[in-house]
Amino acid sequence: MTIEKLSIIIPAYNEGNTIHLILDKIKEVNLINDIEKEVIIVNDCSKDDTEAAIYKYKLGNPDVNIQYFKHEVNKGKGAALHTGIAKATGDYLIIQDADLEYDPAEYNDLLKPVVAGFADVVYGSRFMGSNPHRILFFWHTIGNRWLTFASNWFSNLNLTDMETCYKLFNTRLIQSIQLTEKRFGFEPEVTQKIARVPRIRIYEVGISYYGRTYEEGKKIGWKDGVRAIYCILKYGLFKSK
Repeated sequence: MTIEKLSIIIPAYNEGNTIHLILDKIKEVNLINDIEKEVIIVNDCSKDDTEAAIYKYKLGNPDVNIQYFKHEVNKGKGAALHTGIAKATGDYLIIQDADLEYDPAEYNDLLKPVVAGFADVVYGSRFMGSNPHRILFFWHTIGNRWLTFASNWFSNLNLTDMETCYKLFNTRLIQSIQLTEKRFGFEPEVTQKIARVPRIRIYEVGISYYGRTYEEGKKIGWKDGVRAIYCILKYGLFKSK
Protein backbone atom coordinates (compact mmCIF):
# COMPACT_ATOMS: atom_id res chain seq x y z
CA MET A 1 0.00 0.00 0.00
CA THR A 2 1.45 3.35 -1.07
CA ILE A 3 0.76 6.26 1.26
CA GLU A 4 2.05 9.66 0.22
CA LYS A 5 0.51 11.81 2.95
CA LEU A 6 -0.76 11.32 6.51
CA SER A 7 -3.20 13.87 7.91
CA ILE A 8 -2.87 14.37 11.68
CA ILE A 9 -6.12 15.71 13.15
CA ILE A 10 -5.73 17.65 16.42
CA PRO A 11 -8.89 18.85 18.20
CA ALA A 12 -7.84 21.54 20.67
CA TYR A 13 -9.71 23.14 23.56
CA ASN A 14 -7.79 25.18 26.13
CA GLU A 15 -4.46 23.51 25.31
CA GLY A 16 -2.38 26.68 25.09
CA ASN A 17 0.17 25.31 27.57
CA THR A 18 0.89 22.06 25.69
CA ILE A 19 -0.01 22.54 22.02
CA HIS A 20 3.56 23.57 21.10
CA LEU A 21 4.96 20.51 22.87
CA ILE A 22 2.83 18.03 20.93
CA LEU A 23 3.63 19.89 17.70
CA ASP A 24 7.34 19.56 18.48
CA LYS A 25 6.88 15.80 18.91
CA ILE A 26 5.00 15.54 15.62
CA LYS A 27 7.69 17.57 13.87
CA GLU A 28 10.40 15.20 15.13
CA VAL A 29 8.70 12.09 13.74
CA ASN A 30 10.12 10.67 10.51
CA LEU A 31 7.36 8.59 8.98
CA ILE A 32 8.19 5.34 7.22
CA ASN A 33 8.59 5.47 3.45
CA ASP A 34 9.05 9.26 3.68
CA ILE A 35 5.32 9.79 4.12
CA GLU A 36 4.45 13.50 4.17
CA LYS A 37 2.73 14.96 7.25
CA GLU A 38 -0.25 17.32 7.16
CA VAL A 39 -1.19 18.71 10.58
CA ILE A 40 -4.79 19.89 10.88
CA ILE A 41 -5.60 21.75 14.11
CA VAL A 42 -9.22 22.54 14.96
CA ASN A 43 -9.55 25.02 17.81
CA ASP A 44 -12.94 24.41 19.43
CA CYS A 45 -13.43 27.98 20.69
CA SER A 46 -10.76 27.83 23.38
CA LYS A 47 -10.96 30.37 26.19
CA ASP A 48 -7.18 30.49 26.81
CA ASP A 49 -4.28 31.41 24.52
CA THR A 50 -4.49 28.28 22.35
CA GLU A 51 -4.91 30.30 19.16
CA ALA A 52 -1.99 32.60 19.95
CA ALA A 53 0.20 29.57 20.71
CA ILE A 54 -0.69 28.00 17.36
CA TYR A 55 0.04 31.17 15.40
CA LYS A 56 3.34 31.54 17.23
CA TYR A 57 4.29 27.98 16.39
CA LYS A 58 3.33 28.35 12.73
CA LEU A 59 5.43 31.50 12.46
CA GLY A 60 8.46 29.86 14.04
CA ASN A 61 8.14 26.58 12.12
CA PRO A 62 7.31 27.36 8.49
CA ASP A 63 8.62 23.92 7.47
CA VAL A 64 5.71 22.21 9.25
CA ASN A 65 2.54 21.87 7.17
CA ILE A 66 -0.07 23.16 9.63
CA GLN A 67 -3.63 23.86 8.55
CA TYR A 68 -5.55 25.81 11.20
CA PHE A 69 -9.32 26.03 11.63
CA LYS A 70 -11.46 27.24 14.51
CA HIS A 71 -15.05 27.09 15.72
CA GLU A 72 -16.63 30.38 16.71
CA VAL A 73 -18.63 28.58 19.42
CA ASN A 74 -17.64 25.54 21.47
CA LYS A 75 -19.15 22.43 19.86
CA GLY A 76 -17.25 19.53 21.45
CA LYS A 77 -14.37 17.21 20.58
CA GLY A 78 -16.44 15.16 18.15
CA ALA A 79 -17.47 18.26 16.23
CA ALA A 80 -13.83 19.35 16.02
CA LEU A 81 -12.96 15.93 14.64
CA HIS A 82 -15.74 16.22 12.05
CA THR A 83 -14.20 19.48 10.85
CA GLY A 84 -10.70 18.03 10.75
CA ILE A 85 -11.77 14.87 8.93
CA ALA A 86 -13.59 16.92 6.29
CA LYS A 87 -10.48 19.06 5.70
CA ALA A 88 -8.01 16.16 5.48
CA THR A 89 -6.22 15.63 2.18
CA GLY A 90 -3.92 12.77 3.19
CA ASP A 91 -4.36 9.19 2.01
CA TYR A 92 -4.80 8.23 5.66
CA LEU A 93 -5.53 10.24 8.78
CA ILE A 94 -4.84 9.77 12.47
CA ILE A 95 -6.39 11.45 15.50
CA GLN A 96 -4.02 13.15 17.93
CA ASP A 97 -5.08 14.84 21.17
CA ALA A 98 -3.42 18.18 21.89
CA ASP A 99 -2.20 17.03 25.30
CA LEU A 100 0.79 14.76 25.91
CA GLU A 101 -1.02 11.50 26.74
CA TYR A 102 -0.11 9.83 23.44
CA ASP A 103 3.30 9.70 21.73
CA PRO A 104 3.51 10.64 18.02
CA ALA A 105 6.72 8.59 17.79
CA GLU A 106 4.38 5.59 17.59
CA TYR A 107 2.64 6.69 14.37
CA ASN A 108 4.83 4.28 12.45
CA ASP A 109 3.60 1.37 14.58
CA LEU A 110 0.05 2.13 13.47
CA LEU A 111 1.08 2.69 9.86
CA LYS A 112 2.91 -0.62 9.43
CA PRO A 113 -0.18 -2.84 9.00
CA VAL A 114 -1.49 -0.39 6.38
CA VAL A 115 1.78 -0.05 4.48
CA ALA A 116 2.08 -3.85 4.47
CA GLY A 117 -1.32 -4.04 2.77
CA PHE A 118 -3.23 -5.67 5.63
CA ALA A 119 -5.33 -2.91 7.22
CA ASP A 120 -7.83 -0.17 6.39
CA VAL A 121 -8.21 0.95 10.01
CA VAL A 122 -5.77 0.64 12.92
CA TYR A 123 -6.54 1.30 16.59
CA GLY A 124 -3.77 1.97 19.10
CA SER A 125 -4.52 0.03 22.28
CA ARG A 126 -3.45 1.20 25.73
CA PHE A 127 -4.26 -2.24 27.12
CA MET A 128 -1.98 -4.48 25.08
CA GLY A 129 1.77 -4.71 24.54
CA SER A 130 4.69 -3.81 26.80
CA ASN A 131 4.88 -0.06 26.19
CA PRO A 132 4.89 2.37 29.17
CA HIS A 133 1.54 3.14 30.79
CA ARG A 134 1.01 5.65 33.56
CA ILE A 135 -0.86 4.18 36.54
CA LEU A 136 -3.87 6.36 37.35
CA PHE A 137 -7.55 5.70 37.98
CA PHE A 138 -8.85 2.18 38.70
CA TRP A 139 -12.50 2.92 37.98
CA HIS A 140 -11.63 4.90 34.85
CA THR A 141 -9.80 1.83 33.54
CA ILE A 142 -12.66 -0.48 34.47
CA GLY A 143 -15.06 1.89 32.72
CA ASN A 144 -12.97 1.90 29.55
CA ARG A 145 -12.80 -1.89 29.51
CA TRP A 146 -16.54 -2.22 30.12
CA LEU A 147 -17.37 0.22 27.34
CA THR A 148 -15.06 -1.67 24.99
CA PHE A 149 -16.77 -4.94 25.93
CA ALA A 150 -20.23 -3.45 25.31
CA SER A 151 -19.06 -1.99 21.99
CA ASN A 152 -17.62 -5.35 20.93
CA TRP A 153 -20.88 -7.08 21.86
CA PHE A 154 -22.78 -5.13 19.20
CA SER A 155 -20.00 -4.62 16.63
CA ASN A 156 -18.76 -8.24 16.77
CA LEU A 157 -15.19 -6.97 17.00
CA ASN A 158 -12.57 -8.06 19.55
CA LEU A 159 -10.96 -4.71 20.29
CA THR A 160 -9.19 -4.19 23.61
CA ASP A 161 -9.49 -0.38 23.61
CA MET A 162 -12.43 1.22 21.81
CA GLU A 163 -12.01 4.53 23.65
CA THR A 164 -8.42 5.12 22.51
CA CYS A 165 -7.50 8.43 20.90
CA TYR A 166 -5.18 6.83 18.36
CA LYS A 167 -7.34 5.72 15.47
CA LEU A 168 -5.88 5.54 11.96
CA PHE A 169 -8.36 5.60 9.08
CA ASN A 170 -8.34 5.45 5.32
CA THR A 171 -9.35 9.05 4.63
CA ARG A 172 -11.82 8.39 1.85
CA LEU A 173 -13.45 5.68 3.92
CA ILE A 174 -13.95 7.80 7.04
CA GLN A 175 -15.07 10.80 4.98
CA SER A 176 -17.80 8.63 3.43
CA ILE A 177 -19.32 7.80 6.84
CA GLN A 178 -21.94 10.12 8.34
CA LEU A 179 -20.80 11.05 11.84
CA THR A 180 -23.09 13.00 14.18
CA GLU A 181 -21.77 12.82 17.76
CA LYS A 182 -20.42 16.20 18.85
CA ARG A 183 -18.57 15.23 22.02
CA PHE A 184 -16.85 12.09 23.31
CA GLY A 185 -19.58 9.95 21.78
CA PHE A 186 -17.43 10.05 18.65
CA GLU A 187 -15.49 6.97 19.78
CA PRO A 188 -18.37 4.47 20.08
CA GLU A 189 -20.19 5.94 17.09
CA VAL A 190 -17.27 5.69 14.69
CA THR A 191 -16.42 2.19 15.96
CA GLN A 192 -19.94 0.84 15.42
CA LYS A 193 -20.21 2.42 11.97
CA ILE A 194 -16.75 1.33 10.83
CA ALA A 195 -17.56 -2.23 11.90
CA ARG A 196 -20.53 -2.29 9.51
CA VAL A 197 -18.42 -1.47 6.42
CA PRO A 198 -18.32 -4.57 4.18
CA ARG A 199 -14.95 -6.38 4.15
CA ILE A 200 -13.35 -3.77 6.44
CA ARG A 201 -9.93 -4.77 7.77
CA ILE A 202 -9.40 -3.50 11.32
CA TYR A 203 -6.14 -4.01 13.19
CA GLU A 204 -4.95 -3.08 16.68
CA VAL A 205 -1.42 -2.37 17.94
CA GLY A 206 -0.11 -1.69 21.44
CA ILE A 207 0.80 1.91 22.29
CA SER A 208 2.14 3.88 25.25
CA TYR A 209 -0.09 5.98 27.48
CA TYR A 210 1.06 8.98 29.52
CA GLY A 211 -2.29 9.82 31.12
CA ARG A 212 -3.16 13.12 32.75
CA THR A 213 -4.96 13.70 36.02
CA TYR A 214 -7.95 16.03 36.15
CA GLU A 215 -5.70 18.61 37.85
CA GLU A 216 -3.40 18.37 34.84
CA GLY A 217 -6.24 19.07 32.42
CA LYS A 218 -8.03 15.78 31.70
CA LYS A 219 -11.55 16.62 30.48
CA ILE A 220 -13.54 13.41 30.08
CA GLY A 221 -15.90 12.62 32.96
CA TRP A 222 -18.61 10.21 34.10
CA LYS A 223 -21.29 11.98 32.06
CA ASP A 224 -19.29 11.18 28.93
CA GLY A 225 -19.29 7.53 29.99
CA VAL A 226 -23.08 7.58 30.24
CA ARG A 227 -23.25 9.15 26.78
CA ALA A 228 -20.93 6.44 25.45
CA ILE A 229 -23.33 3.75 26.68
CA TYR A 230 -26.19 5.56 24.96
CA CYS A 231 -24.17 5.76 21.72
CA ILE A 232 -23.26 2.07 21.83
CA LEU A 233 -26.96 1.22 22.05
CA LYS A 234 -28.00 3.82 19.48
CA TYR A 235 -25.44 2.92 16.82
CA GLY A 236 -24.84 -0.71 17.78
CA LEU A 237 -28.13 -2.22 18.91
CA PHE A 238 -30.43 0.01 16.85
CA LYS A 239 -27.90 0.68 14.06
CA SER A 240 -28.86 4.34 13.80
CA LYS A 241 -27.29 6.27 10.93
